[in-house]
Amino acid sequence: DSVTSIGASAFSGTSLKEVTIPDFVTIIGKGAFSKCFYLTELSIPNSVLTIGDNAFYQCESLTSVSIPDSVLTIGASAFSGCKSLTTASIGKSVLTIGASAFYRCYKLTTASIGQSVESIGEKAFFSCEILTTVSIPDSVISIGDSAFSSCSSLVSVSIPDSVTSIGYRAFSSCSSLVSVSIPDSVTSIGYRAFSSCSSLVSVSIPDSVTSIGYRAFSSCSSLVSVSIPDSV
Repeated sequence: DSVTSIGASAFSGTSLKEVTIPDFVTIIGKGAFSKCFYLTELSIPNSVLTIGDNAFYQCESLTSVSIPDSVLTIGASAFSGCKSLTTASIGKSVLTIGASAFYRCYKLTTASIGQSVESIGEKAFFSCEILTTVSIPDSVISIGDSAFSSCSSLVSVSIPDSVTSIGYRAFSSCSSLVSVSIPDSVTSIGYRAFSSCSSLVSVSIPDSVTSIGYRAFSSCSSLVSVSIPDSV
């Protein structure tokens, strides 16, 4: 009962198939279980506060993860390259989803984002190619650069009215995206934010927007209607 943290790279590159983390551990360190290629079962207890950078990086056999309500931070690249991951449930206390947290989780179909998340990091869900829907809670303030870029099966996204900025390439190359609702809290739409969204038909830009970035909607070949406010 004295172990409260799992250190950096503690089990990296091992042949573990199942991991049950005891319920007195509060920190899963950087790269703690990275490159555990055979890991299929993972249980994270409600005592964990921090999942470190690269903690489960390239755990290529892991199919699902449930992040408990105790967790406050998901580190950069924490589940990056988990190419068999199909579902991810993010607990209601998580404040930050780190950069590239679920980068290239090619089979991810469902991502449930907790109601306390304020920041979705750069490339957090980059190239999650069969992710069809995502619900962004109204706690989110910023959507990072390339956060959902190349999510080529994403059909619709609702951006809550807590968001003030949409980052560089945030939704670029989301080739199935038909509709997007931009709330009147957003003041800037980043460089290439929706570029190459080839199925996007119409977009309404609210009066709150003062800046539309370079090539923000370039190569949106189906776009036939756009409303640009006087504020721009």
